Amino acid sequence: MKRALELSKKAVGFVNPNPLVGAVIVKDNRIIGEGYHEYFGGPHAEVNAFANAKENAFKNAACDVEGATMYVTLEPCSHYGKTPPCADAIVRNKISKVVIGMIDPNPLVAGRGIEILRNNGIEVTTGIMEKEIKKTNEIFIKYISSKKPFCIMKTAMTIDGKIATSIGDSKWISNEKSRAYVHELRQMVSGIMVGIGTVLADDPELTTRREGVISLNPIRIIIDSRARIPLEAKVLKCNEKAKTIIVTTEFADKTKIEAIKQKGAEVIVTESKNNWVDLKYLMTVLGDMGIDSILLEGGSTLNYSAIVAGIVDKVITFISPKIFGGTSGKTPVGGKGIEHVKDSIKLLDTEVTRFDEDIMIEGYVEKASN
Repeated sequence: MKRALELSKKAVGFVNPNPLVGAVIVKDNRIIGEGYHEYFGGPHAEVNAFANAKENAFKNAACDVEGATMYVTLEPCSHYGKTPPCADAIVRNKISKVVIGMIDPNPLVAGRGIEILRNNGIEVTTGIMEKEIKKTNEIFIKYISSKKPFCIMKTAMTIDGKIATSIGDSKWISNEKSRAYVHELRQMVSGIMVGIGTVLADDPELTTRREGVISLNPIRIIIDSRARIPLEAKVLKCNEKAKTIIVTTEFADKTKIEAIKQKGAEVIVTESKNNWVDLKYLMTVLGDMGIDSILLEGGSTLNYSAIVAGIVDKVITFISPKIFGGTSGKTPVGGKGIEHVKDSIKLLDTEVTRFDEDIMIEGYVEKASN
């Protein structure tokens, strides 16, 4: 199962909004076939594992899959989607036992794949490395159950809590390894979101740049309530590899909206809340568009608005051992702020990772019980 999980991670960013799935076929204590779901719309992990075993069988007759055990990170599908049901393929290939990491939360599957296997006399074991597999597929689990994007708020700050100096200088707070990992995060998600303040201050490209490997660019989502974005902004240089959505409100100038569209960007005019984009409503719109995940790389104002709106699922913070000082330097989360300690936003299941001298802390936002 460790090998199956390892294989599944090779497809990070390429299968959204599908899950990451790996499969390994074992016979006589030997791996005779393995595969993973490589890209959206492509063959599933089980099918690729059978194909790999068949290829190996040409070299070694002992690689016949009949009577073998399959280890798969996610319950085999039981319905026709872009590909035929994998549960049927397992039955057809006469696998004797299937070890499953986690049951598929997709209502179209949810135990039906296991039922097909057992009804055909195949032994099934579930829950192996379930915790690790669920974390790998946290984006899929949130999206398939709610149709809303899994939102990760990423920040970088000094050890005294600043995201910029008193004059706004912020390049660079985190080190090169930390910044490289941020591009791995961008690869993981469908969309990357910033506020208009970040665009005006930094004019970022918001693309994925990974050394020596194929990368996919997330859809760039700019929160711009009054369509103030300059037409020469880098994020408006749109092509088939880097798409942009400008999210605005009824307060935006209609002529400016048309000019933005002429640049190739899509414009979403949402309902406003307190004269700003209603972020909670926006998550429903983006989810309906098939955007299953968002990396929030905004400034302090957008970060606070996102936290208050309850759209943030996970927080990843890089802390660099630098000190800026001063009272005017911004912090990662601005806005009105929390008045009482008892009302603070809490993070659960926190983990700490080091990137040389930088420290990365990640955790999940505690959601209100109601």
